[in-house]
Amino acid sequence: MKITVVGAGSWGTALGKIWAEAGHRVTLLARRSAVAENINVRRENPDYLPGIKLPPGLRATTDPGKALKGADLVVWAVPCQRLREVVSTLRNHLPPGGPFLSVIKGLEVAGLRTPLEVLREVLERGLFMVLSGPSFALEVARGLPTAVVLAGEDEGTVSRWQEALATERFRIYRSRDVRGVELCGALKNVVAIAAGISDGLGLGLNARAALITRGLAEIMRLGIRLGADPLTFSGLSGLGDLVLTCTGNLSRNYTVGYRLARGESLQTVLHSLGQVAEGVETVKAVRKLAHELSIEMPITEAVYRILYAGEPPEVALKGLLERPLKPEFAPLRP
Repeated sequence: MKITVVGAGSWGTALGKIWAEAGHRVTLLARRSAVAENINVRRENPDYLPGIKLPPGLRATTDPGKALKGADLVVWAVPCQRLREVVSTLRNHLPPGGPFLSVIKGLEVAGLRTPLEVLREVLERGLFMVLSGPSFALEVARGLPTAVVLAGEDEGTVSRWQEALATERFRIYRSRDVRGVELCGALKNVVAIAAGISDGLGLGLNARAALITRGLAEIMRLGIRLGADPLTFSGLSGLGDLVLTCTGNLSRNYTVGYRLARGESLQTVLHSLGQVAEGVETVKAVRKLAHELSIEMPITEAVYRILYAGEPPEVALKGLLERPLKPEFAPLRP
């Protein structure tokens, strides 16, 4: 199979590596020529995955025509807020009907759309899937065992690509709950920022566990209102990815929260990261959706106030702890 990955960051490169090692012809469509040259000549992507040697079957280019010609699968691995622009630019080079696979975990701020909703709006027709779950790019690139979920509405297409993309160390389950898998992947990043803030303040493991649990309740309230299957939240894209992102120091969103709590400015943290932390923008979209739907999401609100209203983390925490006492399990449906 010829697989084209649009985006040569850490996640796109890691996926390209394992699929090339599995025998697929994989091309990364890079934005910068220096990144493409490093991949093709040095067999490394030092900007995003330093120290990881890349196989000969993985190539990179900045030429959309070369990258996308004859592609059996187009994988989208660009920052969520750039997706609409990138898809529009590449539209004339894309194979008609796809299939198209999003590996993006975010929500578009301007349109309050998931990545697949953006793809459908711009491309109008095609077969669309999403891949999500607990999967740090570096560990995938190192060949460490990973399990994820592939979701799509066309069960036959999903089954075929589940078989094609799974490897011995990259296990893929399948789902038909596209909405739930996408929302879980986006919303967990907001909770991860909160977990990083908690750890940065030295609040301990009890507090982090509480944030993860109550964060999951927020994700479920919004996701179920938007049509997700409740079972999805207990799966790999839900609880699995939430736990990983809130506890692993490879998480960029967790790192943002931790460093903010240690006194650094948001601008300084983002500049030094060198990669996108999707939760920083996604929290704007989640907060707006929550307000429009009258859904209570206090952790999301606290993260938003810390990032964009200048509220000190200690004050936001005090607000969370002083909320009125209530039953643990409030109705998840209106």
